[in-house]
Amino acid sequence: MMQNLKKKYGFWTATAMVVGIVIGSGVFFKADDVLKASGGDLPTALFAWLIGGSIMVVTAYVFSKIATRIERVNGVVDYFEEAYGQKAGYLVAWFMTFIYYPTLVAVLAWVSANYTANLLAMPQAVWMISFVYLTGFFLLNYYSPVLAGKWQVTSTVIKLIPLALVAVVGGVVGIESGQTIANFAQAAQTVSSGGGLAVATLSTAFAYEGWIIATSINAELKDAKKTLPRALVVGTIAVVCFYMLYYMGISGVLTNDQVLAEGDAAPVRVIALIFDRLSGTVLTIFVIISCLGTLNGLIMGSARGMYSIASRNLGPKSEFFSVVNPRTNSTIHSALFGYILSSMWLVVWYGNFAGWWGQFMDISELPIAFLYVIYISIYIWVMRTFTNLGGFSRYACPLMAGAGSLYIIWGAIQKDMFMHFLIISLVILVLGYLLMKGTKR
Repeated sequence: MMQNLKKKYGFWTATAMVVGIVIGSGVFFKADDVLKASGGDLPTALFAWLIGGSIMVVTAYVFSKIATRIERVNGVVDYFEEAYGQKAGYLVAWFMTFIYYPTLVAVLAWVSANYTANLLAMPQAVWMISFVYLTGFFLLNYYSPVLAGKWQVTSTVIKLIPLALVAVVGGVVGIESGQTIANFAQAAQTVSSGGGLAVATLSTAFAYEGWIIATSINAELKDAKKTLPRALVVGTIAVVCFYMLYYMGISGVLTNDQVLAEGDAAPVRVIALIFDRLSGTVLTIFVIISCLGTLNGLIMGSARGMYSIASRNLGPKSEFFSVVNPRTNSTIHSALFGYILSSMWLVVWYGNFAGWWGQFMDISELPIAFLYVIYISIYIWVMRTFTNLGGFSRYACPLMAGAGSLYIIWGAIQKDMFMHFLIISLVILVLGYLLMKGTKR
């Protein structure tokens, strides 16, 4: 018998999921990557951040219109199912469960561990810490999903502190010293060329990604048809504002070459230069909390992956994966399966640094580009069927969001090992299709 999840979350948890998952690691972890892809040119990098943010806001607006109509278990899967049928929705759920959620969970566990290892001066322990974080937050969502939701709100508030410090302090210092203007005038000398604006925008896509995961708790939201659309729009607009101010703050203290040299440690370096090393250490702790907030949000989605498939009586052993703990109201076997998949992708991510693949398979960006293919299909459905919407909401926004999606996909095609990842993804989807056909409805 199918067991239902209770409506236990409100507007602030949903908004915190949008802001908290998006703002977490990408803004720290991808700042230097965006600048490098932009050829060391600050105006180009800022333009890439603006393009990526605009795509996110318009996309979230389109999905907010869909969310007012559909309220079931897993937002984007529900929308695709409504548009193209149960089999199509099932395959999207399979992609989200086996590729999208676990790849990003693995990367976020590593990013959180990377900052932690640097803080503890134990770089050799980064992979062990990654596994500990991954395991710990799956256990949190397994034993206490309500506490996991509260952690999401708390970590969201905490993670705004480092962004605000870098944005305000760095911005003021940059204006007074003239560093910001100098960075606009002269590109970094340590990089002769980058991947271009499309690749830079793809890098921002990781930093902006995550808001769609808020739809995974759609069925657990109080008054979801009003709560989720508000959270999507308010949350995504807030994120773009935070990011642009933050990036300007970094450019007010460090030269473009210094940003590239510091890499992921750039925000910590900004505070340490202005105040002292202790301030830099405190900021690192805030950054770690920020990353763990994003990790928790991704795991909230991953833990519900197989449950969302089983809720449709599809896939292997639907009765097994639809089990909900009556005491904690958490998905049991679905969460355990999400943990196993995430651990496997963490090994894949480790293989990049160990040189196993020959090239770098960037599972922090490629799954996101694949998700945008799904988005385009949903935009077409909105334009065809949402006859009660005005021209702006029905045609203009989906077309703009679709153009942005194509731009991000174009950036992904230019990445190393794109074809390899495409083949792996197709094999996983074919396997899912074969298992679906053998399921009793």
